[in-house]
Amino acid sequence: MDYSSILKLKNKTNHFFVPLGVSNHLIRWGVPEENITELGWWDESEYEGLQVAFTPSQHMSGRGLFNGNTTLWGSWVILGQNTRFYTSGDGGYGSHFKEIGQRYGPFDIALIEGAQYDERWRKIHMMPEESLQAREDLGAKNMMLIHWAGFTLAYHGWTEPIERAIRAAEKENVNLIAPQIGETVALKHGEWSYPITYWWNK
Repeated sequence: MDYSSILKLKNKTNHFFVPLGVSNHLIRWGVPEENITELGWWDESEYEGLQVAFTPSQHMSGRGLFNGNTTLWGSWVILGQNTRFYTSGDGGYGSHFKEIGQRYGPFDIALIEGAQYDERWRKIHMMPEESLQAREDLGAKNMMLIHWAGFTLAYHGWTEPIERAIRAAEKENVNLIAPQIGETVALKHGEWSYPITYWWNK
């Protein structure tokens, strides 16, 4: 959650769904309280025909010395009439993926974290191969790797996560999509067809 991003989004966004404890920050930054829904793990809410559920993640919150775990963290399920969507947010691999899949799956697409990893950080960041396993646990037909094309936090190369994910997806016959940052990908009748262009090498 980035302060400057929230300032840019607050007048363009009708409603914010946030983990427990996060609404206080948004209110302080000028987001009207009535435009915020705060959820705990497994809480659900309805919004404009969509079912929104806040689901577990294996991570932590806080960036400073004194604000560790003062807010909740997690992942999100969004269920529409035609599309079932999941995004993992940040987090390590764990049994929660199977439970989410059992409760809400199968999913049409899952956006799953798989970068900024290190052997010392396995509890909070996944290796790309673990991301593919999470997709299977969730019962997702299609997958997009996230958390790899932005900030550099780990010692691995910038393109290593997506390249490892592509190799694992080819081996397991998984439909992995890797659109360029900001690019739109259309879902047609539950099938995502998007060729990997390796734009990061250009």
